[in-house]
Amino acid sequence: MSSFTELVDTYWLYFLVGQYPNGPLGGLALTLVLASLGLILALPLGVLLGIARSSERAWLRRPVSALVFVVRGTPLLMVVFWAYFFLPVVTGQKTDQFATMLTALVVFDAVYLAEIVRAGLQALPRGQWLAARSLGLSEGQVLRLVMLPQALRHMLPSLVNQFVSTIKETSLGTIIGLSELSFVAGQINNQVLTMPLQVYGCLALCYFLMCFGLSRLAYALEARQRRPA
Repeated sequence: MSSFTELVDTYWLYFLVGQYPNGPLGGLALTLVLASLGLILALPLGVLLGIARSSERAWLRRPVSALVFVVRGTPLLMVVFWAYFFLPVVTGQKTDQFATMLTALVVFDAVYLAEIVRAGLQALPRGQWLAARSLGLSEGQVLRLVMLPQALRHMLPSLVNQFVSTIKETSLGTIIGLSELSFVAGQINNQVLTMPLQVYGCLALCYFLMCFGLSRLAYALEARQRRPA
């Protein structure tokens, strides 16, 4: 127990923010920033893909469905490698680890959010669409004013669960040298050498507290939605 306390007392700041302010941000702070940005940037793309997946126009629905199936059937690690080697070819300059991992998370999260949006739209009664159209609203107005607000509200628990998944997915950034939480834990372990159980136990505890807390939030939101008005 004393060794664990000594470890936390010595490395807690490095564990939280990495080398910041004397270097780049890292650790737990970078993990949360990366996961939050990944989900926020993926949400608009996921909404558009979800709408396309729900479209009755085959020329729009089929290619988007193919994209969703391909990305969902591909390990995130492969998407990270694609972004790491493909982005420099497109941009003409070397892309840093943060931009690479963020791009991979946005692409990966967007296709999962697309399925969440599609499910939310299809769960709504068809009569709402027909009633709104009979009032003279265009398809875009029906989606923007009637369908999406309801679907997004029902999607909140799923969005929180996706955020939990995104937090865990950021740990793959250690493969490309991104100084997120898992990478920092590995560096600390390489320094102390004799306390791997304490180092990775602390890492597991951090992930557990974040993910369990968010999972309970998702459960509370779901329970609130089931509660009669």
